[in-house]
Amino acid sequence: MSESNGASAEEPIRLGGMALRNGLLVHGPTSWAAAARGADGEVHVASGTKPVLAPGLTSRIPLLRGPLRLLEAFAVIPIVRSQLPQARLPFETPRVIAAMFASGVAGRLIRERAEPTPQREALAAAIGLIPALTALSDRNLASYHGVEHKAIGAYEQGSLDPRDATKEHDRCGSNLVAPLLIFSAIGQLLIERTLEKPGPVARAAVGIGSIGLAAELFAWSERNSEKSLARAYRRPGHEIQRYVATKEPTEEQIEVGEAAMLEILRAEGAD
Repeated sequence: MSESNGASAEEPIRLGGMALRNGLLVHGPTSWAAAARGADGEVHVASGTKPVLAPGLTSRIPLLRGPLRLLEAFAVIPIVRSQLPQARLPFETPRVIAAMFASGVAGRLIRERAEPTPQREALAAAIGLIPALTALSDRNLASYHGVEHKAIGAYEQGSLDPRDATKEHDRCGSNLVAPLLIFSAIGQLLIERTLEKPGPVARAAVGIGSIGLAAELFAWSERNSEKSLARAYRRPGHEIQRYVATKEPTEEQIEVGEAAMLEILRAEGAD
């Protein structure tokens, strides 16, 4: 990799992120950084050390490492909210909260009242996507999702200008959606046919296993990115990003993304 922003000729650090309704959260190997545009019109920035839930386990144990990394990513959210009060999280709207409640009730009713079939499980899994789709109907959130991809993608290409990159990214969580729906539907159907009355523990175990399998497939596709099967795996996620999950950002939104990137590189000592 060529030198990034004149900093070094080393490989770029691995970055992930999450779009906020008014900004961007980026996390690196050891730190997180976030930038948000407040009601005053100014860009506010904060950063800190990432919480580690199970040191060493996240890279060693297949099927468990994916859910652990996901939990660590979620554990950052309340820290960000407390240290950057200007930040507005994706689910901080009445519409999204209502969608979360409604989809949970609908999914439970479907499983309680319908016979266990692949169609029932596919429908229940699809209903679980409604809160995310509701959140992404907010153009600002979808645009900051685009900022996330453009900022990280540009950095990985040796630049800090998000305008140089596309709004789609191969490591987006949208690549988990299709396999997660499939694994979850199959798993729930299997426990329905194995156990007389599957309880919440059994269903949670299926959920964790589904996340683990989807994460392993995600990692395999990244290690084998040039293979046709890996490209086929990423295709549904790419189309989700292209048509639903991301929008082209404005210059003001790009400015916020640049602030978040500069802060995470400073926090990681990579600036």
